[in-house]
Amino acid sequence: MKVLVTDPIEQVCTDILQKEGIQVDSKPGLPAEEIKKIIGGYDALIVRSGTKVTADIIAEANQMKVIGRAGAGVDNIDVGAATRKGIVVMNTPGGNTISTAEHTMALMLSLARNVPQSFQSLQNDKWDRKKYTGTELYGKTLGVIGLGKVGREVAERAKAFGMSVIGYDPLLASEMASKLGLETVALEDVFKRSDFITVHTPLTEETKGILGEKTFPLCKHGVRVINCARGGIIDEEALLKALESGQVAGAALDVFVKEPPVGHPLLKHPKVIATSHLGASTEEAQEKVAKQIGEQIVDFFKGRGIAGAVNITDYQTAVSDELRAYLVLAEKIGSLQAQLLNGKVKSITASYRGVTLQKSSELLSTAVLKGLLDKMMYAPVNFVNAAFLAKEMGIAVSEKKEQDGEHYSQLISITMQTDKETRSISGTVFGETDMRIVGMDKFHFEIVPDGHMIFYSNTDRPGMLAAVGSVLASAKVNIAGMSLGRSGPGEKAITVMSVDSAIPESVLKEISKIEGVFEVKTAKL
Repeated sequence: MKVLVTDPIEQVCTDILQKEGIQVDSKPGLPAEEIKKIIGGYDALIVRSGTKVTADIIAEANQMKVIGRAGAGVDNIDVGAATRKGIVVMNTPGGNTISTAEHTMALMLSLARNVPQSFQSLQNDKWDRKKYTGTELYGKTLGVIGLGKVGREVAERAKAFGMSVIGYDPLLASEMASKLGLETVALEDVFKRSDFITVHTPLTEETKGILGEKTFPLCKHGVRVINCARGGIIDEEALLKALESGQVAGAALDVFVKEPPVGHPLLKHPKVIATSHLGASTEEAQEKVAKQIGEQIVDFFKGRGIAGAVNITDYQTAVSDELRAYLVLAEKIGSLQAQLLNGKVKSITASYRGVTLQKSSELLSTAVLKGLLDKMMYAPVNFVNAAFLAKEMGIAVSEKKEQDGEHYSQLISITMQTDKETRSISGTVFGETDMRIVGMDKFHFEIVPDGHMIFYSNTDRPGMLAAVGSVLASAKVNIAGMSLGRSGPGEKAITVMSVDSAIPESVLKEISKIEGVFEVKTAKL
């Protein structure tokens, strides 16, 4: 076996691979065109964040079996292209948890005590003690948005400084939070009560700009914010305005939407301190991820298991085309539930009809969890850790075997209960690959689970569909497909539309204003 390494990585990785008789060629900084010329001769590729593993590069990787990222994110790897070519993509989740948590605390302390500004003043031969009077962490309230591994580590360290810690996480059950000694609150309460707010979530449509133009006014006047997660979770333009108005007293940023942030106005603001994406940049963290990716690659080649794989769904299901389609469907149902449900998920009941599905119920339930958690968690979710993470979050999972039904011989029905509602979604596959969502709660319809979708409930009466269609047409949103179900003439109905593009928030608000229309939601599958 031959492994190509195209980014700087600690020697321990090479040592682990070579000890197992695997040839390692280390060529850090190799241009993309050069990588394309030689990639065909390698069985594995190891990168960090520097190498962009594009579809063009993957197209030339004709004997490659695995791509390993020594780090948490895989933004620099075209996972879709790798999956289509049958290449496993794996990362090293958790290797930089402590480093990121400690960096968050370093920024929080520096922000509270004006450390960088005071040092810069000293460099200019000034002695501005009064100008840089700070504030104590002791007795202050820290709001943690995202209580994954990093968020929890930050919370523990903040409590050691005498801070009161509150947290928001849409997935973490209150019972589990209590066991961890954390007070979970609604997102609005984090804004209202916190003196400091730190974010530790993935960057998704739901978390993009979670601190922004609409939410900064909800915060305490003089709040201080920290972002060591992903650029874009804090709206940079809104942050600048909030700093200028004094609503935000200071900001500490390790990440930006565009990196490096050359010429960014936030970098010139006196109330901002920043670092160059250093959250994972410690000797210990780099040693951990280098060792971890080396061991994962060896285990993969030696047949000892697959850890950290982000595209494991397609890889594990190559045994059966029929099962592969249902696994993809199960994951889509989990993802759809995550986007439509209100509240924290407490329990999941997975019902399976048909011998094939019942035999593979555990794998299918894991696919559902992967789809659900992938939309809600900062840490990477895959077939290896999905069930563990669900248990850690206090989600109870149970399975049922259904008898043959009248309409579908094979059917997946997933019921999820939150602290606010219960929702069931059912799906099946026609032929080998034609997936359909065929029901939601007591409503029956058929829709292809792919692309942008809009769901809304309405009173069953003439003109409702035309009214919604008119709003979408005015916004130049094209309807690609549609299905509807109703409980009875003149009663409640549900309409599902597939559309060709994302629907702007303003358009959704217009639809919500239509008399008789309610519960308007969108999803992307």
